[in-house]
Formats: sequence, structure tokens, C-alpha cells
Amino acid sequence: MKLSEDIQGIAGLRERKKAKTRAEIQKQALRLFRKKGYDNTTVEQVAEAAEVSPSTFFRYFSTKEDLVVYSILDPVAIEAFKAQPVGLNPIQALRAAIGSAFNNFTSKELEELRERQALMRSIPELRASMLNELTRNLEVLAKLVYERIGRSADDLAVRTLVGAAIGVIISVFFTANEDVKANLFKHIDEALARLEAGLPL
Repeated sequence: MKLSEDIQGIAGLRERKKAKTRAEIQKQALRLFRKKGYDNTTVEQVAEAAEVSPSTFFRYFSTKEDLVVYSILDPVAIEAFKAQPVGLNPIQALRAAIGSAFNNFTSKELEELRERQALMRSIPELRASMLNELTRNLEVLAKLVYERIGRSADDLAVRTLVGAAIGVIISVFFTANEDVKANLFKHIDEALARLEAGLPL
């Protein structure tokens, strides 16, 4: 048992180191995008700023677009969703998971999240990458919901629920980009609460 715990600890440490490296690469990329512009910043420049080799960069991000599209919020929210009590329905579990994830973020990390969202709105190739990422998120969330309620991830009801949840979150991000003082978590939670209530007008 002790050996198993040690192995899990090592694996956990390894994942934390990977997450830290990924976050640093993204942080340096955003800094360079602010300074030089997205189009004028190369992968090589990002790698140099993050003090990693280009080959290391590509172990974490497949393309420059992935630098912007990837969110460190995603893996945190996924683990938080899995940890929610079984008595919660999928929307309640998602609200609690997102709340838990946001509570662990600094104001600087939330500002970087806003910055990435603004870039995705303004640059055509990033909008296309965002659509691909949203499709992936739908698949991931559908699988999580399936595991929670025991229905197929291909079930139309599951996919409808997941699509609606992702849709209301997207609407909040677009609103937040127009209001820099908006409380992202507060608005996401309110939007999901409206979804849970049947979207009353």
C-alpha cells in the first residue's frame, strides 16, 4: 500500500510540474503577444522566453493557436466535477466544480483568461481553433455527465444538456470581454442557475 501511495505521489508531482511548465509557457506567450502582437510572435520566441527548447514547447502545445485556446481551468474543473457528491444533478455539479476551480485562481490568472478570450474573438484562426476546442469540451463534459448519471455519452438528452451548458458559459465570456469589471464566476454561476431553472425570461 505504501508503494502504491508513493507511486501516486510521484505521478502527482510529475503532473504538477507539467502544469507549471505549461502555465509558464502560456504566461510568456501572452506577455509577448501584448508586446509584439500575436502575428509577430513566433513559437521560437515564446520557447526562449519560457526558457524551454522548441521541442519541449511542442510537447505541451501542438501549435501557436493552442497557446491561446488551452485553459488551465479545464483540468482543475474536470477533477472538481468528478469530486462532487453523487446527489447533485449534472448542472449542480458543474456549478460547484466551476466555483471550486475559480476559487483556486489568482486575479492575475483570471485576467489572463480574459485576455485569451479577447484574442480568440479578434483573430480569425483563433476563432476556428476555439470551435475545435469547444467540440472537444463537449465530448469531455458529455463523458463526465454519462459517468455521473449512467447514460450514454451519445444520448441526445446528455448532448443537449452539455451543449446548453457550454453555450451559456460562452455567452458569459463574450459579455465579460465587453465589461472588464465583470465577475466571471458570478455571471457563469447565474447563467447556469438559469439553465437549471429552465431558462426563464
